[in-house]
Amino acid sequence: MRFKELGVIFFVISIVVMMVIPLPTALLDLLLILNVSLSLTILLVSMNTKEALDFSIFPTLLLVTTLFRLALNVSTTRNILSHAEGGKVIEAFGSFVVGGNQVVGFVVFLILVIIQFIVITKGSERVAEVAARFTLDAMPGKQMSIDADLNAGMINEQEARSRRQKIEREADFYGAMDGASKFVKGDAIAGIIIFVINIIGGFIIGMLIHDMSFSEALSKFTHMSIGDALVSQIPALLISTATGIIVTRANSEGGLGQDITEQIFSSPRLLYIVAGAITLLGLFTPISLLPVAPIAAILAFAGWKMSKKQKTKMAETAFHEEEQQIEEVRSPESVVNLLQVDPIEFEFGYGLIPLADVKQGGDLLDRVIMIRRQCALELGIVVPVIRIRDNIQLRPNEYVIKIKGNQVAKGEILLDHYLAMSPGFDDDNVIGIPTTEPAFGLPALWVTEEHKEIAELSSYTVVDPPSVVATHLTEIIKRHAHELLGRQETRALIDNIRETMPVLVDELIPGLLSIGDVQKVLQKLLKEKISIRNLSMILEALADQAVYTKDTDVLTEYARQALSRQITLQFSEQGQPLRVITAGPGLEKAISERVEQTEQGTYLAIDPETSQQIYENLTEQVNRMVNAGQQPIILASPAIRMYMRQLMERMMPDIPVISYSELEPHVEVQSVGMVNI
Repeated sequence: MRFKELGVIFFVISIVVMMVIPLPTALLDLLLILNVSLSLTILLVSMNTKEALDFSIFPTLLLVTTLFRLALNVSTTRNILSHAEGGKVIEAFGSFVVGGNQVVGFVVFLILVIIQFIVITKGSERVAEVAARFTLDAMPGKQMSIDADLNAGMINEQEARSRRQKIEREADFYGAMDGASKFVKGDAIAGIIIFVINIIGGFIIGMLIHDMSFSEALSKFTHMSIGDALVSQIPALLISTATGIIVTRANSEGGLGQDITEQIFSSPRLLYIVAGAITLLGLFTPISLLPVAPIAAILAFAGWKMSKKQKTKMAETAFHEEEQQIEEVRSPESVVNLLQVDPIEFEFGYGLIPLADVKQGGDLLDRVIMIRRQCALELGIVVPVIRIRDNIQLRPNEYVIKIKGNQVAKGEILLDHYLAMSPGFDDDNVIGIPTTEPAFGLPALWVTEEHKEIAELSSYTVVDPPSVVATHLTEIIKRHAHELLGRQETRALIDNIRETMPVLVDELIPGLLSIGDVQKVLQKLLKEKISIRNLSMILEALADQAVYTKDTDVLTEYARQALSRQITLQFSEQGQPLRVITAGPGLEKAISERVEQTEQGTYLAIDPETSQQIYENLTEQVNRMVNAGQQPIILASPAIRMYMRQLMERMMPDIPVISYSELEPHVEVQSVGMVNI
């Protein structure tokens, strides 16, 4: 153990020993002076702390100093009653401080006890109790604020962890201060009892054991008891004052002295008024101007100096503000800042505030963090910060989701209900409010807590409102992931790959493709819900094929073929055949004949009549698979896959289109329909 730890242990053990073993008078004098010094040090430290947590050891120190003071009381009482001697320190306090007059000493002691017990201790105890209560009540709101800042990207996880630890320390500190203030109250009561015991016990012992007369015993022991009480109560008063300062201290940039001078003497006009009032008091009362004039002059001079200083400071501030405003007007950023749009916004009516309020049990902020992590794992992109705010223009239970300032989805939920989705058949026993599940558009019911169990027994899928919102938000992000991937985000992904594969990145960018070309390929993959998490394999495919073509549509097809194992696992189940709708020979021929080649690339030029015929045939096959409970998948040849996708993009954007080259050889493909013209 270190020397400091051993010293503290020895000090605490010595306190206990003092209560049992008699101490020499000289050592007692030394310890009494140490007690006064320690109390004064604690008072000065408490005055110079900027915030309460800077002196977080104070509650424990309060207990130790109280125990030390009581141990000294026991030792001095033992000496006074046993040897009729208290030592030089007690003698000095009993004679010099109170002038040798026992009545005056008793009155001074009584006043000190009243000040400590009724004024300082009582007030400190109440403030500590209220501070502890309000600190505990404010914890959920502070934690929600930290989560909001973390979710908004204003702070990192390390700073959030540090803030949470500070909140916990504040709660522990004020809770400890609430209990520690009882030590001060008990110490004041113990001081009165010990004082009475010293006088009565000393009077009896002086007459019976020391053969003193009545007046001699009363005078001597009263004198020593008053000295002992004063030398004990003055440090106790200092500690009580320090307790009051600690519990009433607000966070500040400076110490108590700096705050007093800056806040109390911040208004020169008030100092002039006080100086004038003091002067009038000396003129029109028997006090006279002699004691009043110096104080009034000092106050007036201080007001004049402060007024002059404030004028200079205001002039400098006005000059700097004017310069700053001119620079802001000249700066183009003053207008550019108004053009910024949040990538993702989630706005809700006032009735849904409990979703985001941690104090009311809301966990939306935690769910948003999990959504961002889920999208990073499933899609391979870092979802931008989701801005969450309430909007009084919405209906109470309504929410909207915006992508880059434009509304893309909305929904309405009932917080005191559960969303029950039908398993495919309705049960008349399940009673609720008809609605539509916002994420997938399925028919559903809002059921109460009473009907929740009935719905679950009827094979309904029952979901709580926060999960409904989280699912909807997740699906919207997946659906619009390609819109969230800009050049800056693409650069961040490539820089991350560069750390492990610098040769690959340096070969591809910027020699073969630009950041914008890579971005377009990644966007096309995300638009068809193909994860780009395996970015190294995508870049490998682009590096191989970019030598021959710069067409991003063609490069996307090569990237998809490189991700064949991933695509196969995404659309097929282990051990089950992959059921698909195939493009017939007539359809493939019709599409191939209508591909137009331009300088910008290739596109499909198909007449409306043929498009309508394809849509009708395709819709028939898709509906048949959906009615059979199967996921519709279109299978086409590699040559026409991307054109088939272009054809279906507007009518059926959620139907995946894959090619033969994107499937692993071992996968069994079963055609359940064919689209032909």
